[in-house]
Parts: sequence; C-alpha cells; structure tokens
Amino acid sequence: MSTHVGEALRRSKSMVLCMAMAFSVVSALPALAETYVSGMVGATLAPDTVRGKVNDPSFVGLPEGTSISNVQLNSSIIYGAKIGHYFNSLPWLGVELEAFVTTPHRPAQRLTLNAPGIGTIQQNEPGATNRIVVVSPLVMVRYRAGAFEPYAGVGPAVFFLHQEQLTASWAPANYSQSNTGYGLNTQVGLRYRLTGHISVFGE
Repeated sequence: MSTHVGEALRRSKSMVLCMAMAFSVVSALPALAETYVSGMVGATLAPDTVRGKVNDPSFVGLPEGTSISNVQLNSSIIYGAKIGHYFNSLPWLGVELEAFVTTPHRPAQRLTLNAPGIGTIQQNEPGATNRIVVVSPLVMVRYRAGAFEPYAGVGPAVFFLHQEQLTASWAPANYSQSNTGYGLNTQVGLRYRLTGHISVFGE
C-alpha cells in the first residue's frame, strides 16, 4: 500500500509547528539587505486521515482502483535548515531555500478500503515507517518592527517519501518503496532579534 503521506504535507505547512534558532548574517549594506542561515527543530502534527492507493502485495486480489482512507499517522520530530536573502532595494522582499526531514510513521491499525465492484472492506495492517524529505524555494515577505519581525513565505516544494513496511502480520517480509511528489509550501512566522546577528523564530 502506498499511503500518500506527502499529500497532507503538500496542502500547506499549517500542521507543522516549528520552534528553532536562527543565525542571521547581516550584510555590509545599510542594515537593510540581509543574508541568513538557520537551523530548525520542531514537531510534525500529522492529520488523522490521508488518502492512498493500494499496491501492498498482501492485498492480492483487490481490483485496480482500490482506494484507502482513515489512515492514522504518528506525530514526529521535524528538523532542517534554511538559507535566505532579503534585498537592499526592497528590504521587505526576499528569497529562501528550505529543506527539512520528518518521519510520521504509520502504526498498526485497521484500515478501510473501498474496492470497485466489491464495496467497503476492513483490513488489519501492520504499519510502516515513513521518511519524508522536503526541499522548497520560497518567496518571502516581512515587516520589521524593532526587534520583532513577522514574515510569510510561499513557494513550490518537492516531497521525497521512502516507506518500509511489512506485507502482512502473517507474512513478516519487509518491503520498501519510494515516491516523489510536488506541491505547495507555505509558512507564517515571527522572528525576534536577540542581537544584530542572532535571532530566534517560530512558525
């Protein structure tokens, strides 16, 4: 079964809570243009339901087009890095490249499958490990109000998913698969400048 874990993340990063330390390097231009590098760590708050398609070898005999719903995912740690730049001519406008990793594993659970010509089927599934890597360039905007700096960003994203799972509880043979997806990445956050070169932010 290929569960579209990335689908939920592709909708937005609204379910991702990040608190992180950012280290900003201010350029020699008059305190307006700025290049920064930052690291982040936080939590991925996975939704209770994601969509997927069935291709698990333990589900042999189900017709093509069988879909799956009501898939539970665990929350997990998220960590990553950013590099960005705000322009001297338009100090409120910038660009950023963001990359992060999260592992919302799928616990053992009873799944609901919808098979064409058969109807709804209940199936026990032993779970899987998921590793998602997201890489995203963004256009950023900010408002500088003293030490506080609210900001927002939007841009395309590439989602790399690697999944390892058991075929069935009675046939404990692991198999793995990888998928790549494309979508939209958004962020809204607040940065607080501790010094001219060090900030903390949450988004």
